[in-house]
Amino acid sequence: MDQAKLARMATIGAVVFILIAFLSNSTFLTINPGEKGVLFKKFSGGLEKDKIYGQGFHVVAPWNSMIVYDIREQKKEETMDVLSLDGLTIAIDVSTRFHPEPTKIGYLHDEIGTNFAEKIVTDVIRASAREVIGKYTPEELYSSKRDEVRKGIEDIVREKLLEKYITLQAVNLRSIKLPEKIKEAIETKLEQKQQQEQYKYRLLKEEKEAERKRIEAQGIKDFQEIVSQGINENYLRWKGIEATNELSQSENAKVVIIGSGKDGMPLILGQ
Repeated sequence: MDQAKLARMATIGAVVFILIAFLSNSTFLTINPGEKGVLFKKFSGGLEKDKIYGQGFHVVAPWNSMIVYDIREQKKEETMDVLSLDGLTIAIDVSTRFHPEPTKIGYLHDEIGTNFAEKIVTDVIRASAREVIGKYTPEELYSSKRDEVRKGIEDIVREKLLEKYITLQAVNLRSIKLPEKIKEAIETKLEQKQQQEQYKYRLLKEEKEAERKRIEAQGIKDFQEIVSQGINENYLRWKGIEATNELSQSENAKVVIIGSGKDGMPLILGQ
């Protein structure tokens, strides 16, 4: 074999070796559980937004690139200062759970990119919290309207994130911190209100008891009037005759005492 042929074979072998090494590093890719991929074709159309690659082994041409997204639930916590309805500064701590929409990561990557949590989610949470809390007074935020505030923030965040191909799981309003003097004033007011409610409850209870006794007394009175109308002298005389007759028929020995007066009834005494 001449030297020229050997040189060509060596050159071909070197090229094949370099090509294999290049392809082995660039075209074999594994997408792990909890991930999805979207392919960017450099020379044939760019980003395939509607084709999503699932977990497993994939072969990608070396001039293309696979962008992999973690589609599992993510958590973001935000502490911020917002203004209440009357302009008071309120410190709140909000926790949000979300994940990219698996079937829309192509559109998410095209419009925002893999750092969507920092670019979109943070701004949406802050804007929504300010919008909702600005409708309430400090007292409402501290006591009666807390869950309503949380739900209001959650509804706005869900709608805005969905427009950016992100699914919201939940919003948790972890804490609402008021200035200490405002907090003490609200607590004092709430305590006084509670005492007033307790007093009203006791007063209402006593009024109901008085009404019950009045109804009971009226019932007794009505009963006595009905009974007194039905009991007259003739009725009493008749009942006396019946009782005397029953006693007289008894086999026991008796002593009969005749009553005095025209209405006197005999009194029968046994031994």
